[in-house]
Amino acid sequence: MKMTVKSHLNVKYFTQKTVVLAVVSALMFIVGGFLVKEYKINALEKSIRMLNDKIKALSSKHGEISAATLHLAAMLFMLMDHLWATLLPAQDWLTCVGRLAFPVFAFMAVEGYFHTHSFKRYALRLLVLAVISEVPFDLMYGGTWFYPFHQNVIWTLLIGLLSIRIMEAVRETQKKWVYVIVVAVVLIAGAVLGTVCMVDYYGAGVLTVFVFYLFRGRSWWCLLGQAAALYWINVEMLGGLMYPVSLFGAEFELCQQGLALLSLPLVWLYHGRQGYHSKKFQYFCYAFYPVHMLILALVLSYINR
Repeated sequence: MKMTVKSHLNVKYFTQKTVVLAVVSALMFIVGGFLVKEYKINALEKSIRMLNDKIKALSSKHGEISAATLHLAAMLFMLMDHLWATLLPAQDWLTCVGRLAFPVFAFMAVEGYFHTHSFKRYALRLLVLAVISEVPFDLMYGGTWFYPFHQNVIWTLLIGLLSIRIMEAVRETQKKWVYVIVVAVVLIAGAVLGTVCMVDYYGAGVLTVFVFYLFRGRSWWCLLGQAAALYWINVEMLGGLMYPVSLFGAEFELCQQGLALLSLPLVWLYHGRQGYHSKKFQYFCYAFYPVHMLILALVLSYINR
């Protein structure tokens, strides 16, 4: 099977594209959301409402997915992706499944923002985790203790959450039109900052966090907004490997990064239930990220020596 690569990794090109798409994204999120709320696109609304009803029925019948389950699932997806990146590069299916990890982490980070008792402590924990994780991340991806050209994903989430803090502070104290302007500015600034700092997933990753903030909720237009925005971010902004697919005589290409959209049914089955929780489990979830990367990096170094 021949694969083509839709490469968006040139930083200058990606920064320019990020600015353009961030501006358009801001307009799409704000204007599009307003129009949908005000004028109700009837046929589309009916279809999405039916989908939402089916999701609710499924979660009622088979049980909702708790926050703990989502965390464990995302950790498993991430581990599979990192196994592909280090020890099993020939197993492409691992990174295909791994595409589901980041949207789930972004979603849970936003939920954590709205459920935490102290944002300062929440942000501080992420900051400490980001610093601790940087060396294992650099060892795994760069093969060295210090690799300044790619930062770990916790920085991506942290930029997104700090930006949300700014938007929420304005929303709570200012008029609606001020909030709209600030959202547009923060969307652009956050996306550009993520790209310039070369955090994991660049500005597209920061925008993914914004998606779950701006389209937070279970209304039909929130589901539609999440799906449309994630398609745009993952296929148009990030791109990547393109798999040729033949279906019923039709030939087309499937973007590997677009498989990230398969994470949406999982987050849609989450209804706010925390599930299992303890301090040990919380510390395990935090420690898993740097520890598993360090182990993979050490094993890879041992194999290659």
